[in-house]
Amino acid sequence: MSFAGQVRPIVAAMVVLAATIYAVRAEEANDYPTSARAEYVYGCMKANGETRQAIEQCSCSIDVVASIVSYERYVTAETALSMSQVQGNLGTQFRTSEQANSAVNDLRRAQAEAEVRCF
Repeated sequence: MSFAGQVRPIVAAMVVLAATIYAVRAEEANDYPTSARAEYVYGCMKANGETRQAIEQCSCSIDVVASIVSYERYVTAETALSMSQVQGNLGTQFRTSEQANSAVNDLRRAQAEAEVRCF
């Protein structure tokens, strides 16, 4: 068997592997449901003006956030932020939870990156 004949199966396997990895990464980047993306864009637009430019920037922003933070982690951070505003012991638990603070910090870093890339 020639060298080219030996290399072809290896190259074909590498192409299949690369395509699989790309598909998995694309799926991971798109694990946010449409309603979550829409809610993010709506809130972002309220904070940044309700213009066509804001739609573009806010849509870009959620895409960047989704590429950095998994949806599960995003939900954890959003829940922690919401519940930390509750008065009393329940709110304190969310404000002092290491897991909640870590998720919130991850989300804030992703939003900072989105700010740099999109605004």
